[in-house]
Amino acid sequence: MSIEWIISACIGVGLAACCGFRVFVPLLVASVATKFGFISPVGGFEWLSDWPTLIGLSVATIFEIGSYYIPWLDNILDTIATPASVIAGTLVSTSFLHIDIPAFQWGLGLILGGSSAGIIQAGTSLLRLGSSVTTGGIANPVVATGENVASVGLSLFTILLPLVAIVVIGLVMLFIIGRLIARRKIWFTRPSKQAGGAVSKFPRSSNGQS
Repeated sequence: MSIEWIISACIGVGLAACCGFRVFVPLLVASVATKFGFISPVGGFEWLSDWPTLIGLSVATIFEIGSYYIPWLDNILDTIATPASVIAGTLVSTSFLHIDIPAFQWGLGLILGGSSAGIIQAGTSLLRLGSSVTTGGIANPVVATGENVASVGLSLFTILLPLVAIVVIGLVMLFIIGRLIARRKIWFTRPSKQAGGAVSKFPRSSNGQS
């Protein structure tokens, strides 16, 4: 396995993970970088550098970024963005995997890229949901701005320094996974605590009878 193959795979997976922040931003960055020769996708994905693709992704990116600043529409978009991010992540990661067997290429793209995008998207959705509940959506534009910066910044970082970027993105994913696991534990343990509290409402007498 050559270093070129590893770097190309890191670019694909890194951009895929960024699709968890914004679906179209990493695709647009990949399109621009391919257009100007900074990166090269595998055969069959040359359309990434075509002008219609570049223009279409630009329009889609503007609408996506703007929509997340509309109150409550951002939470609705998250339900659509979750499967869309997995699809986009699979697509962009597959386009940089130099594998001759298409079924294996797409399968590995789904495992590496699709799952990475899904994990990031799950973390951002929970963050926005928490902001909506605690602040009534007032802080959601701040969350949206952070996501925009992360998506653009990490996408460019992945193009310029793919090996370093994949480590940073991996740490971010581990943090999100840890938060998701902790949240699930709290959700599962909450009923037992409530049940314990209900039992304690009936104190026992000194002779052991309730």
